[in-house]
Amino acid sequence: MPEINIPGPEGRLEARYQKGNLDNSPLCVVLHPHPRQGGTMNNKLVYRTYQAFKNSNFSTLRFNFRGVGKSQGSYDNGVGELTDAAAALDWLQAENPTARTTWIAGFSFGAWLALQLLMRRPEISGFVAISPPASLYDFSFLAPCPANGLIIQGTEDKIVEEECVTELVEKLNKQKNLKVDYKKINGADHFFAKSLDDIQNKIEKYISKNLN
Repeated sequence: MPEINIPGPEGRLEARYQKGNLDNSPLCVVLHPHPRQGGTMNNKLVYRTYQAFKNSNFSTLRFNFRGVGKSQGSYDNGVGELTDAAAALDWLQAENPTARTTWIAGFSFGAWLALQLLMRRPEISGFVAISPPASLYDFSFLAPCPANGLIIQGTEDKIVEEECVTELVEKLNKQKNLKVDYKKINGADHFFAKSLDDIQNKIEKYISKNLN
């Protein structure tokens, strides 16, 4: 899992990258939680999500947003971070021009940005969003949502309200030709400290059933 630097809009972005075993291995970029609240690519849940895609033979990339770790630049209220994510995806696609498909994943703030990137990049065909902050940000941009995906939420989350995530999933599943799987982790708070194995397993199972 070599440390690499990839070109971002404000300078280099610190990243970790694992290439899949096949020339046409699918792609996934994993986005981390809020930089102002300690979020980095080394967050345990980000790492487990990365491992789930790596174990599923994706070419997988996680990186630090601008101003985090060794990444250059400074926090930009989600606007610049979205361009960082787009640059990371550009790099991953350039490294893997024959990839069969592309997914996106993120946790909390990273889930919000992942779903925004999904709307902007038609080649993205699947997503995993963990604790998408539906009680903190507006998700009405998912109209319509262009790809099926998996949403995971803890029932005891005090940062992102479960009721708001449930409402988001219900709205999405009313859209035509869209199927969002929803997995609640009973007793889990926002950080899922005791549920990391469970979440990684759920992601791997979802991928195995839904990778086209």
